[in-house]
Amino acid sequence: MPVKNPSKSKSAPKQASTTPQINPKYAFFKMKIAPSEIHRWGLYALEDIPAKKKVMEYTGERCNRKETKIRGDAELNYMFTLNSYWTLDGSVGGSGAEYINHCCDPNLYAWVFKEHILYMTKRPIVKGEELTIDYHFAKDVDKVICSCGAKTCRGTINLLK
Repeated sequence: MPVKNPSKSKSAPKQASTTPQINPKYAFFKMKIAPSEIHRWGLYALEDIPAKKKVMEYTGERCNRKETKIRGDAELNYMFTLNSYWTLDGSVGGSGAEYINHCCDPNLYAWVFKEHILYMTKRPIVKGEELTIDYHFAKDVDKVICSCGAKTCRGTINLLK
């Protein structure tokens, strides 16, 4: 008896999504990707991480301004601006840093150094804590509601000033 192709069946269950992975080449501490209360997936420390340390490098495919505009219009994107011309698309060749969520009171900051985007700790991070960064979306782009839960949450991922 032939096996029915479940992908063509209207009642076929959706395939379970796989957990995103971290590229250990770009991670400097033990971390894992897991579901987040902030948004979809998040990156979590599997060990205590001291302040002022490099945690991970943000990697991805380099896109010029034209390609960035095309990819940036997607519902979900993992674009990080490297400079006035290049953007890195973490959904293609990402290190896992693309799953670091926004928070208005983050524990990381981004440092662009010699064409690399490095995530550095602002303060000590304890084992099990979700790693976060302030995305600093411009105030003149579409407003994005924030769900970080921080006491100092500004209510939007966009900068207010």
